[in-house]
Amino acid sequence: MNIVNLAWANIRKGKSAAFSLFILIFIAALLLNVGMTVIFKINTFFDDKVAELHDPHLNIIMDSASYTNAKGDFLKNYSDVSEFELENMVLMSSAKFRYGDSDMSHAAVILNADTARTIAPLKLIEQIALSSEPDIYLPYSFKVSGGYKLADSFVFTYQDKEYRYRVAGFFETTMLGTTNITLMKYFLPDTEYEQLLSQLSPKEEGTFISAKLKNSEQSIQLLKDYEEQFPFSHNEASSFYSSLDVMTMKGISTMTINLVAMIMVAFAAVIVVVSLLVIKFRVTNSIEDGLVNIGVLKAVGYTSQQIILSIMMQFMIITLLASIMGVAVTYTVMPVFGGIISTLSGLLWNQSFNAVINLASILIVVVLVVTVTLLTSIRIRKLHPIAALRGGIVTHNFKKNRFPLDQAKGGLSFVLACKTIVMNIRQNIMITFIVAAVTFASVFAIVLYYNIATDKTAFIHLVGAETSNVNVQAKEDVDSEALFESIKQMDGVEKTVLLDYLIAKVDDKPFAMTISDDYSGLENQMVYEGRYPQYDNEIVVSWAVSQLLEKNIGDTVKVDIGEASHSFLITGLSQSISNMGQISSVTLEGVRHLIPDYTGKMLNVYLNGIDNASFIKNSKVQYGSSVEEFVDVDETINSQSSVYISAVFAVMALVLAITVLVVVLILYLVIKTMILKRKRELGIFKATGYTTSQLMTQIMLSFVPIVIIGVVIGGVLGSLYTNSMLTLLLSGAGIHNVQFIIKLPLVIALCFGIVMLSYVVSILVSRRIKGISAYELITE
Repeated sequence: MNIVNLAWANIRKGKSAAFSLFILIFIAALLLNVGMTVIFKINTFFDDKVAELHDPHLNIIMDSASYTNAKGDFLKNYSDVSEFELENMVLMSSAKFRYGDSDMSHAAVILNADTARTIAPLKLIEQIALSSEPDIYLPYSFKVSGGYKLADSFVFTYQDKEYRYRVAGFFETTMLGTTNITLMKYFLPDTEYEQLLSQLSPKEEGTFISAKLKNSEQSIQLLKDYEEQFPFSHNEASSFYSSLDVMTMKGISTMTINLVAMIMVAFAAVIVVVSLLVIKFRVTNSIEDGLVNIGVLKAVGYTSQQIILSIMMQFMIITLLASIMGVAVTYTVMPVFGGIISTLSGLLWNQSFNAVINLASILIVVVLVVTVTLLTSIRIRKLHPIAALRGGIVTHNFKKNRFPLDQAKGGLSFVLACKTIVMNIRQNIMITFIVAAVTFASVFAIVLYYNIATDKTAFIHLVGAETSNVNVQAKEDVDSEALFESIKQMDGVEKTVLLDYLIAKVDDKPFAMTISDDYSGLENQMVYEGRYPQYDNEIVVSWAVSQLLEKNIGDTVKVDIGEASHSFLITGLSQSISNMGQISSVTLEGVRHLIPDYTGKMLNVYLNGIDNASFIKNSKVQYGSSVEEFVDVDETINSQSSVYISAVFAVMALVLAITVLVVVLILYLVIKTMILKRKRELGIFKATGYTTSQLMTQIMLSFVPIVIIGVVIGGVLGSLYTNSMLTLLLSGAGIHNVQFIIKLPLVIALCFGIVMLSYVVSILVSRRIKGISAYELITE
C-alpha cells in the first residue's frame, strides 16, 4: 500500500506530465488496436462475406451463343464443385454510366431480380417500394463511393442509347460489385428485365454461370482446368468471355485495405516508440530531480526494489488507464474506418468485439512500457543514500564548459542557449528522433495523398493503366488497321498506340498478356529493368511472373494460346498492380506466331489541342458505324480514383493531426520540465536584469534548432525513402519499384509548418517564466 501511495504521489506531483504521457499512450493504443483489428479481421472479412451472402467461388460469363452443355457439365461434374447454377442474363460489353463526379465505362451483367436462385440470392441492404417507374438494384459500392442514394435516377448508355431507371435498392456482393474490375452486375425486376431484353439484339443475351466449391482456394485451379478444356477462341468475332474466381477477387478487394491498415500500424509503432522515449525521459528526470527524496526513502528503510517498483507502478497506472481507454474508444472511431473499408470493398463492415486483439494491444503497450521503465530506473540500485542526499554528487569531476561566456562569440542569449543545448544532449537527441519520426510519417502521408488525389499519373501507372485520352474499340468485323490509320490522321491527334489484351499460358501458367505495335509510344512505361519487346521473338514478364516461373532476363519461355505454341526470349521485367501483378507483353508480330490473322481492336489515342468530348463526337460522325465503343479515359480514371482519394485523405489527415499533437505534447512536456528544473537559475537571471522576453527567447533558441534538425532529417528521409517504403508495402501485389512524385515544395512547406508550430509552442509554454519571481525564490 505504501508503494501504491508513493506512485500516486508521484503522479499528483507531475499532473501535466502524466496527462501528456496519457494522451500519447492513448493514441498509440487506439491506432494499434484499429490497425490490428483491420489487419486480422480483413483476412476473414471477405471469406465471411462470401459465406454470409452465399456468393459463388467462380463466375463465368459468356454470350449465349458460346455456351454449350459440355461446358456446363464439366463444371457441374468437377470433383470439388458442391453447387452449380446457370441463368440467363443481359450482357453489355461496355455500358457508360455516372460514378462519383465522372463517367465510367464497364461491361454490365444484368440479371432478373425475380429469378429464383440459391447461389448469391438477391439480398437488399436498403430498398424502397417498387413504383410505376422502371427500377434497378445497384451494388452497394454505388452508394458508398458512387454518390447514389435511394430514388435517384440511374442512367447508362449502351450503343448510343440511354436507359433510365430509378434506384430502388442496393445489394452486397463479393463478386462483380466494384469498379476494381471491368465487369459489374445489376438486377432489374422481371418486367423491366423482359422489356430491356426485348429492346436488344440476340448477341446481348448471355449465360451467367456460378459455382461453389468445397474449398474456395481451389477456384483458381478449377478456372485453369476449365480454360484448358475450353480455350477461348480469338477467331470468333462476336464471342464474349469473362471469368472471375473468388481468390483473385479477394486479393483485389483487400489489397488497398491492407495497405491503409499497415500504414496505421506503422504509425502506431512510431507513437509507441515516442511514448517509450518520453517515459525514459520522465523516469530519468524524476530520478535526477528526486535524488534527495530517493536518499531519504532509502535512509528510512525503503529498498531499491521498492522505490523502482513505485516508479514502475506510476507509469503502469498511466499506461493501463490510457491503453484501456484507447482500446475502448476504438469502438467509437471504428465506424469511420469501417466506412473507408466499405468504400474500398463495396461491402458492409460489421463491427464486433474481439477480446484477443484488444488484450494483445494493451499487453504490447504495457510490456514495452514496463521494460523501458525497469531498464531506466535500474540505476537506483547503485545509488548510495549519502550520494542521493548530496544531490548525486560523488566526486568533483564536472563536465567541460564548452561555451565559456568570456570567450564565446555571439550574443549572450545565444551563448546561453548553446550551453543549454550541450547540457541536455540526451534530451535533445530524443526530441530530434521524435520530430524526425513524425516528420517522416507526415511526408509519407502527403506524398501518398498528392499522388492519388492531385497528380494521379504515377499512381495510375502503378495500377497498370495507360494514360491516353481516348480508347477506341473497333468492331470485330471491321478492318481495324485501316480504321486506326484513318483515326491517326484526324485533327487533334498527337499519336496513337495499339494496345490489346488477351489470356495466354506462359510456361503452362495462364496470365494476362498485352499486345502493342509500339511499346515505346506508351505513356506508362511499366518495364523497370531491361526493355520492352521490339522483335517478334521477345517477351516482357512482370516481376510477379518472373518469381512464379523462376525466370529472368535472358531466359526463354514457352507461350501457348489454344493449340499454338512458340518460344520467346525475356527482354525485360515489368510491374503492375492489375491482375495481381501477373502480366506479360509481346509485340503485334509476336502474337501472330500464335494467332496468324490477329489484328488489334483497341487503340489508345493521345490528343493535343482538342478536348476528349469533341474528339469523340467528331469520331462518331465519321467512324461510328465501325467502332464498338469510344471510352473517355480521363473521365474513367477520375471516377475510379475517387474511391481511393477519400480513404487516403482520411489517413493523411489522421497522420498530420497526430503529428501536430505529438510535437505540441513533447515540447510542452520538455520545456515545462526544464523550467521547473531551472526555476532557481531563471530567478537569478531575472534578479540580474534579464527580462521575461529575453529568457523566453533563450529557451526558444535552445529548442527550435533541435526541432529544425529533426525536421530536416525526417524530411530528407521521407523524400528519399517513401518510395522504398511503398515498394515494401506493395511487394505482395507484384510491385518491385514505386516511383511516386516527391513534390519538394510540398515537403518543404510541411517541414516549415512543423518548425513554426514548434516555435509557437516554445513561446507559449515559456510564458510560465513570467510567474517566476526572484523575491519568491529567496523567501521560499
